[in-house]
Order: sequence, then structure tokens, then C-alpha cells
Amino acid sequence: MVAAAGTMELEILGINFGCVLAALADAKIPEKDCLLPLASKLLGYAIVAASTTVKLPQILKILKHGSVRGLSVASFELEVVGYTIALAYCIHKGLPFSAYGELAFLLIQAIILVAIIYYYSPPMGTKTWMKALLYCGLAPTVLGGKIDPALFEVLYASQHAIFFFARLPQIWKNFMNKGTGELSFLTCFMNFAGSIVRVFTSIQEKTPLSVILGSAIGIVMNGTLLGQIVLYQKPAPKKEKKRD
Repeated sequence: MVAAAGTMELEILGINFGCVLAALADAKIPEKDCLLPLASKLLGYAIVAASTTVKLPQILKILKHGSVRGLSVASFELEVVGYTIALAYCIHKGLPFSAYGELAFLLIQAIILVAIIYYYSPPMGTKTWMKALLYCGLAPTVLGGKIDPALFEVLYASQHAIFFFARLPQIWKNFMNKGTGELSFLTCFMNFAGSIVRVFTSIQEKTPLSVILGSAIGIVMNGTLLGQIVLYQKPAPKKEKKRD
């Protein structure tokens, strides 16, 4: 804690608690300009922490049933590409970790999820192996920022379309099947809630408009999937009463 011009300063992980402590010490309610940035940072780190388990319910559901029934492989593959581009862009722009940290954990889980889906899907053909090898060859270059800055901007602009189209195959498959198969409600709910909170934190962190737009698209698409799970949920069969 450092005293500076009569103001208390207490910074932990980039979060400044000084103005709040100063206001509370004077028995006053902290001002909005003090509370909003603090809330943004705390929510940002909460999203990062929660992101470590976002896709775990989906992974466990597949492993429990040994099935990928109703899941669109293309949706999950495009997710991996989108997370890779988004993470690389945020690192390249030097944004604070609280503004994008969840992308790192989501990418790791998305890769594991795709591997599990491949395992439980029909035998992998040459096309699937080529896609996997192409990703492994290009991902380190993109994440390392070893590409032209102009191309980086184009890639990041395209990742919004990638995330949009990543959800479409799954949404369409749900619509055609009138069911959501092994799609996890909990994972979709956490994705939806995380997108809402990330819009707020992105505005407070003054991130580029394109980052905010990506979260807004996430709200719409994840909200649609969540609505489908609720809409197509089949009621549990009623147990027959035993007759005497």
C-alpha cells in the first residue's frame, strides 16, 4: 500500500482497490468512476477462472454416454480456429490478461473436445487428418504473431464470421432433428453468460470495437443454442403408480 497525494493505493493483479478503500475509510459510498473499473477487472478475472471448466460438462457428457449424437463436428472445428485467431490478436494487441484470458483456456478445452469427437465419430478419413495437420502447422505461426499486421487485422475481422458460422451448423442440426442430442446445457449457459459479462468488461477496458462485436455475436448465437435446448427438451417419462 502506497500513499500518494493523500490517496491510498492498493493494486493487486492490476486491480486498484485504493479508491474504494479511501471512500470506505471516509464512510462514503465509492463513486461510479471508481466502482465500474473495479467491477470490470473483478468480473474479467472471474470469467477467466470460470473458463477453465466451461467445456468440461460437454466433455463429460460425451464420455459418459460414449456418443456424439446430435453434435456438429464442423461447429467444434470452427470454434478451435476462432479461438486461435482471437487469442493471437489479443496477445498481439497487448491487451490486459483480464480482458482475454479465458480464450487461452477455451482454446485448450476446444482442442480436447474436437479430439474426443473425432474419437467417437466414424473412422477419420484423409480429409480430417489433413485439417488437423494444417491447423498444427499454422497455429504456432498465428499465435506467435509471425504474420503481416495487415493480414492479422483481416484474420481477426474474419473470426467474427468464423464464430457465427461455427454455431450455424449446430443450430441447423438441432432444428432438423428437433433435438439437441448430447449438447450440454451447462456449457451453453456458461458461454452465454460469459458473453454478456464480457461485453461489459470490454467496454470498461476500452478494447477495440471488434472485440465487443465478437462478444455480442456470442450472446446471440449461444442464446439461440440455449433456447433450443430448452425448447427441444423432452419431458421425463412419468412413473406409473403401483396398484394395490
